[in-house]
This record gives sequence, structure tokens and C-alpha cells, in this order.
Amino acid sequence: MLRIFLTHTPDSLPLLFPPNARAKLQEQCELVINPTGKVLAGAELARAAAGCDLVIADRQTPVDRAFFDAAPDVLAVMRCAVDISTIDVDAATANGVLVTRSIPTFATSVSELALGFMIDGARGISHSVAAYRSGKLPALGMGQQLAGKTLGICGFGVIGRQLATLGQALGMTVVITDPAPGSLPDGIGNVAFDVLLGMADFVVCLAPSIPETAGMFNARAFAAMKSDAMFINLARGELVDEDALIQALDAGQIACAAMDVGSAHDQRPPSRLATRNDVIATPHIGGQTPQASEGQAMHVASQVLKIAKNEIPDNAVNADAATRLHARISSSNPNSRSTT
Repeated sequence: MLRIFLTHTPDSLPLLFPPNARAKLQEQCELVINPTGKVLAGAELARAAAGCDLVIADRQTPVDRAFFDAAPDVLAVMRCAVDISTIDVDAATANGVLVTRSIPTFATSVSELALGFMIDGARGISHSVAAYRSGKLPALGMGQQLAGKTLGICGFGVIGRQLATLGQALGMTVVITDPAPGSLPDGIGNVAFDVLLGMADFVVCLAPSIPETAGMFNARAFAAMKSDAMFINLARGELVDEDALIQALDAGQIACAAMDVGSAHDQRPPSRLATRNDVIATPHIGGQTPQASEGQAMHVASQVLKIAKNEIPDNAVNADAATRLHARISSSNPNSRSTT
């Protein structure tokens, strides 16, 4: 029976690895829940996971070289997310440990949050709510309707495609920028980044976090946007030069911003932006719906059950280098070959 260590703290466990997924694993595996109540790392994480075959890592837990060097029995580290930037894959590979990722079950959840941001920014909903709750009478201002506006999506992956569908359903013109967008739905054009910035009333950052996209939203990018445009970041904080964003807001180069991610702890928006009147901020909740969270956790459970059957699961990052798991598979049946 496989023994599995869940790195999640008590606060994050029910949100990020819900009961149904845990129950699925407990049918065939032994679960060990992080007993410390805190985020673990390095050798401390290795000590907590001692005797476990697999580690399922939440988004706050860094799984670094110090962990891999101190965890000789771990077969695989499994991220319950698509993003594996918190895992040192090179160190895992050097130690023969499999790394896996989950699937993007959060596309609808994140795209709906983007839509909420746009409506809030266009109609000033948060401002009115805050005024009423503080005992004040909100000012009557002129809002904007989304129909007829241009939605610019930077990064046309699963979330971008879902958001584009929502935008078109609302009567928006949708343009995207992506170096490899795949097939485009009718009515959607792929344009250069600078062109999109000058066209869009709502600019939504959904680009992947890779070295080439770091800081792509900088002073030059914000200067290219319309002065009444809204900037929305639902990707990663490192894609945005936050100092440049503050300067753009202060100078009136853009009207407002919304963000679910940023440079603060747990990839949340920093307070210097989140507390501004011209910023709508949420604490990294894009994928925090039962459907999205349970979908990813259940996918990880299915990966674990494949390993239990001595198979290499889908969405493995370094399958060929997973020598520990391959050795386990070979020893269980010397005449068989690993299944990928």
C-alpha cells in the first residue's frame, strides 16, 4: 500500500484537496496529513514525509533540492496544479524522482472571475458597496457596458479560450496575442502585443510565466494602453512590473486595474496595490471553486492510483528520469515494462 504525504496546512487542505479526493485515495492508500500546521520546506519537509512513497504538494510548499537530497525513499512529487514552478524539477530528475502536474480544471472558474472584474471595473460596484458599508451615500457616476467594447487577451490557452467565448457572448470584440494560438474561433484575431494594447478596453494577462514573459507588462506596455482602459492580471505576479503599474495608475495612463495575483505571499496582490481605490484585488482565488478544486484533486488521485498499479501516470514531467519508480515497477514484475 502506498503511503502519501499531503503538504497542505489545515487551512488549505479542505480548499485545495477536498474530502472526496482524500476519500478516493484512502480506498487504496495510507494518507499522512502535514502534522505541523505550517508550510514545510527542505530537510524539514523530508523529515515530515519520512516513510512516504509519494508527496502531494500544495501551492505554498517549495519542494527544493534540499528536500530531494534528504528524501531517498520518495518515488514522486505530485503538484495539485498545472504550475510546477515551486518544484525543483532538475533536482528531482537528478535524484530519480518523478514529478507530475494536474490538469487545468479551473478554466471556467478563472474566466468567470475575469468577467466579474470587468463588470466591477466598468460599473464601479465595489466603490458603491464600500461607500454604503461605511455609512456614506455613493456618488452617481456614469458606467460603461461591456457590449461593444474590445477585450484583449494576452495568452490564448484554456482560460483565454473560455474568456473569449464569454466576451463574445456579451457582444464584445475579442482580440488575442499569442505566438502559437492554435486554431482561432470565428471573429477572433491574433495581433501583435503592442497592437492589442492600443486596441483593447480591457487587457487581460493570461500568459504563461516563462523567462520570456517576465515583466512583459512594464512602463512601455502601460503607456501603449488607452487612458480609459482596465488592466487585469490573472496569470502570475512576475509578469507585471508592479512599480510601473503604480506609476501608470498615478499618471492616469490607464483607468484602473484588477488582480488576483501579485508579488506578495502565496502569489497574492501586494498591499501597496490592493489597497488603492483604483485597484480591485482578490487573494489568489481564481481556482477556488468546488468544481475547479475538486477536479484537480481528483485528477491527482487518479494519477496516484496509476502509480499504485505500477504505471507511469499521465501529465508526468520527467517520466524517463524517474528511476526510482521504474525500479519499483521492474521489481514488481521483472518481465514487464513501464507504461507511459
